Amino acid sequence: MQRIKVPPRPGWQRKMESVGFHFHSIDGVYWRDELAYRFSSAQIDELDDVTAALNQLCLQAVEHVVREKRYRELAIPPHAIPLIEDSWRRQDPSLFGRFDLAYDGLSPPKLYEFNADTPTSLIESSIAQWFWLQDWNPQADQFNSLHEKLIERWKTLRQHWPDAHKLHLACLYDNEEDVGNLEYLADCASQAGWPIECLDIADVGWDGRQFVDNQEQAINLLFKLYPWEWLCAEAFGPDIPRAATGWVEPPWRMLLANKGILPILWQLNPGHPNLLECHFDASAFTGRPYVKKPLLSREGANISVVGMGPTVTTAGDYGEEGFVYQAFHSLPRFDDAYALVGSWLVGNEPAGIGIREDASAITQNTSHFVPHFFE
Repeated sequence: MQRIKVPPRPGWQRKMESVGFHFHSIDGVYWRDELAYRFSSAQIDELDDVTAALNQLCLQAVEHVVREKRYRELAIPPHAIPLIEDSWRRQDPSLFGRFDLAYDGLSPPKLYEFNADTPTSLIESSIAQWFWLQDWNPQADQFNSLHEKLIERWKTLRQHWPDAHKLHLACLYDNEEDVGNLEYLADCASQAGWPIECLDIADVGWDGRQFVDNQEQAINLLFKLYPWEWLCAEAFGPDIPRAATGWVEPPWRMLLANKGILPILWQLNPGHPNLLECHFDASAFTGRPYVKKPLLSREGANISVVGMGPTVTTAGDYGEEGFVYQAFHSLPRFDDAYALVGSWLVGNEPAGIGIREDASAITQNTSHFVPHFFE
């Protein structure tokens, strides 16, 4: 695994915008057209295998939490429990997810966390870096089957929800990145044959019996780029189990999107080479460095690195529900950047990687995206 400099493409910004990637320069610089990460085919095979294996561990962990009713440890609100259990019992299908891994190409990949509910960096991981490769070096290869797999997965979901006359997709429309990801997923769904309707999450209403859009049409199936814990905290949260609406991601995914799943994974699989030791109590790390993470948080917010000199803490508004404590394991550093591998699942199949890097060892919302290839 190497970080190399490559010639930036003339007019790359315009090329990105032509495929719907309009937020390529959010916060000044996001996409790095002058850099790339090079992998060997053996390293890609390892990432593929580890992603599949971690997914199986996570599904087993969900079964364990539901069977043993360990919801309190994850701060799951009581009214969400039947929603989760019914969804898991039905095996409601998932669309996608992203494992965040520490990987240097030499040591086994280590799981930092699983973005199982509202993963982003999708359009850049899919078509943006694929078109970059075609322009730069079409003879090389890339771990990237996201686009094709997403279309096929939407076809599968169409078979699973045959009575859904339309797919609604919603996010916060004041977030340019979320809108870009939503519109890309809507395009994939449309190619799979879905009639689609995109709307702001604020325009999703509850009429006392069912969820409706801003035209008072019933929402039969909703893809929501909006966290389950936020949805459950809405005034209509307790009514969600009564609605006939289907959900993508399904309710059981809120267990995997919760960092409380990390100590449970470690309890069930102690010493696993792709897991980091993790506990609900910091005392387990007496004399050893660890990372304090909120049960619910995003984009590196409210994370503390303890025991590596002065404690380093990122800002944010999370942590009210509680924390987990994970063994410190640094991201690999390449030149002036720490690289995090985001490994994608579509359904239960590994589908590619995207690499974000940051000047800090904690990847935050100011990180950059760098394309990759393998030989």
